[in-house]
Amino acid sequence: MYLQELIALLLIIFFVSRLLAQKKKKTISINEFRIWLSFWSIAAISVLFLKPLDKLVASLGFTASSITVLFYGAVFILFYLIFKLRLNFAKMDQELSTLTREMAILKEEQKK
Repeated sequence: MYLQELIALLLIIFFVSRLLAQKKKKTISINEFRIWLSFWSIAAISVLFLKPLDKLVASLGFTASSITVLFYGAVFILFYLIFKLRLNFAKMDQELSTLTREMAILKEEQKK
C-alpha cells in the first residue's frame, strides 16, 4: 500500500468516526447518516481498489487515471448537492416571506 492510500484511508476513518459521533449526539438524521456512510464507504473501497479501477477506466476508453475520474465524479456530485441546497434555500426563503407576511397581517388585525 502506498503512503497516499494510507493517508486517504486514515482520513476516511477520521471522517467516519466524526460521523458516528454526530449520529450518537443525534445531530444528524438516520438518512443523512446513511448517505454519508455510503459516501465514505465508496471512497474507502475506491482507495483500496485503485489499481483495478485504473484498468476498468482504461477499458472504458478514458485517458485519465481512475483517481481523476473519481475526482470528476465527486465534483459532479458536489455541484448537484449545491444545486439541491440552492433549491431548498429558495423554498425556505419563500416560506419565510409568506410567514412574515401572514404574521404582519395578523398583527394588524389584532390592532383593530
